[in-house]
Amino acid sequence: MTLKLTAPTRRHALATAAGLLAATVLPTAQAQATWPNRPLKIVVGFPGGSSPDLMARLLAEPLSQALGQPVVVENRPGAGGNIAAAQVARATDDHTIGLMINGNMTIAKILNPDTTYDPIKDLTPVSLIAVAPLVLCAPTGSPSGAAFFAAAKQSGTSWNYGTPGVGTVAHLGMELLKSRAGIAPVHVPYPGNPQVITALLGNQIQMSMLPPGLAMAQVRAGKLSAIGVTSAGRSSVVPELPSLSEAGVQNLQLEIWNAVAAPSSLPKAHVNRLAALLTDIVRRDDIRQKIFAQGWQVAGTSPEGLRRRIESDTATMADVIQRNNIRP
Repeated sequence: MTLKLTAPTRRHALATAAGLLAATVLPTAQAQATWPNRPLKIVVGFPGGSSPDLMARLLAEPLSQALGQPVVVENRPGAGGNIAAAQVARATDDHTIGLMINGNMTIAKILNPDTTYDPIKDLTPVSLIAVAPLVLCAPTGSPSGAAFFAAAKQSGTSWNYGTPGVGTVAHLGMELLKSRAGIAPVHVPYPGNPQVITALLGNQIQMSMLPPGLAMAQVRAGKLSAIGVTSAGRSSVVPELPSLSEAGVQNLQLEIWNAVAAPSSLPKAHVNRLAALLTDIVRRDDIRQKIFAQGWQVAGTSPEGLRRRIESDTATMADVIQRNNIRP
């Protein structure tokens, strides 16, 4: 039997359905519109004054103005930023995000299977904030360009290179450089980049990859030599320096970066809103100039853009880790 509805009955049924739909959709829309409804926390895995800390604090005020809620920075240093990354991954309050470096969002679990979070499963990419090449530095008076790598080849394992620790981007980058340039310096890990610079100044090591923000003060003062940068070509961050390809090292492109990530539980609408706001903020002239002054080039991407970068860098670095059997 077919039930036929009169016109008034149909109109009443449609009105009732529309009312029910509005009743379910409206609270969701209101919840999204009022988020965040309390202070938003940015967790940083490094101490105050570090590059990630400075970046997070640079973003906090304009992000607070855009969201209409306080944005606070919490420092949780340790394990190369992985303690903070794990805290973000476990957060369920919908008001915790993290300012992270490459390794926290790419090879943390590959490097150390005991890492308590999975970057791919437990973190949601929000936006790539800024990128920079590394600067290959050597003691002052070192040969430059191709002559430097000729000397390194001749010296074999009698040369050393320093990094701020096993599994850092500088460590993996140097191992990548060794394979591309055919050199064999021995790794010497230090507690951090300040100690690496001290070792370079004292000729205790012969080379190291350093962030531009740390390297260039020494280079411009004539205390260290800069062999080249790890970008594909010359970098706008340090345009006066050649790329390593100009010294004959081919197929080496490596950048350090920092990005904002959220717990995988954060609703997609909130993730997209954060990404849009952060992109607008970092591309403002005043913020861009401040980021550039810290030795970084502004990125500002969508969540998908950051996800693609994570996938690409994870593949490259995982290969270096596995070929060299690197363990923390």
